[in-house]
Amino acid sequence: MSLIQLPVRETVVREKITAQTLLAKKQSQQPITALTAYDYPTARLVDQAGIDLLLVGDSLGMAVLGYDSTLPVTMDEMLHHTRAVRRATQNALLVADMPFGSYTSEAEAIANGLRFIKESGAEAIKIEGGRTRAALVAALTQAEIAVVGHIGLTPQSVHRMGYRVQGKSITAIDDLLADALALEAAGAIAIVLECVPREAAAHITAALSIPTIGIGAGPGCDGQILVFHDLFNLTGNTPAKFVRQYADAGALFTEAIAQYRDDVQKRTFPSDAESYHLPAEAADALEATLPKQRHNF
Repeated sequence: MSLIQLPVRETVVREKITAQTLLAKKQSQQPITALTAYDYPTARLVDQAGIDLLLVGDSLGMAVLGYDSTLPVTMDEMLHHTRAVRRATQNALLVADMPFGSYTSEAEAIANGLRFIKESGAEAIKIEGGRTRAALVAALTQAEIAVVGHIGLTPQSVHRMGYRVQGKSITAIDDLLADALALEAAGAIAIVLECVPREAAAHITAALSIPTIGIGAGPGCDGQILVFHDLFNLTGNTPAKFVRQYADAGALFTEAIAQYRDDVQKRTFPSDAESYHLPAEAADALEATLPKQRHNF
C-alpha cells in the first residue's frame, strides 16, 4: 500500500485566538476558519493546522456516536468530548454546542453554560435560535459566558423545519436579519448562518458588526465552518451540496485495514523485524528446554 505524500508545511507560531481576534478579522476582512472536532487526535491536527475556531458540535451525535440526529446528544456526552478536545487545543478558540434540551430556561442555560466553561474548558458556547433566544443570550453574556448564535437551518429544530434551505424569500430574509440583529444586541460574539442563500447571508453579514460563520451560506460570510468528518469522507453518507471533500480518508482507512487483515491471515505480520527477541543466552536456554517440553506432551 502506498501512502499519500502531502507537502510539508512550515510550523507557524500563532497567538491565542479570542473573541476579539475574530472581531478584528471581520474588521480587517480576513476570513475566519473553523472546523468541528470531537476528540483529542482530531483537535490536535486541526489546531496545529492553524484553524481559528474549533467547534465541539452536537453533530458528534451523527459523526461519532451513530445517532440519527443531534437530538439524543446529552450534556454528559458533550462535556466528555469537549474535555478531550480541550486537552489538544492550544491556539484556536474552543466553542461547544449546548445540546438539545439543555437551555429551555434561563436558569438551566446558565447552569449548563457554566459547566461547559468550568468543567470542560470551553471558551464559548453555541445555542440555536434567533429573537426567541435573545433574552437568553443576554443572560448568559451577563453571567460572563460567551455565546455564539446559530440561525438559518437549526438542526435541533429538525422536527419543526426539516433539513431545508432557509431565507428564500424577502420576508424570510428580513426575519433572519431581525434574528441576527437581536442576537448581536444581546451580546453574541459571532453567529453561524446555516443553509442560507449566499445573497441573503452576504446581506446579513454586511449588516452586522460581529462575525458571521457560514456553513452552506456562500462565500460572503466572514468565515466558514465544516464538519471534520465531511471534509474527509468519513460519514458514509452522500455529502451535502455545500461540502467540499479535501481528501478521501474513508478509502484510505478501508484500504489500510484490508491490507492489515490480509497480512495477519497470511502470517506476514508481524515480521521478525517487528518482533522482540530474547538475548542470545536466554534464547539458547529456552531452546534447550523445548525438547523436554515436547517430550512431556
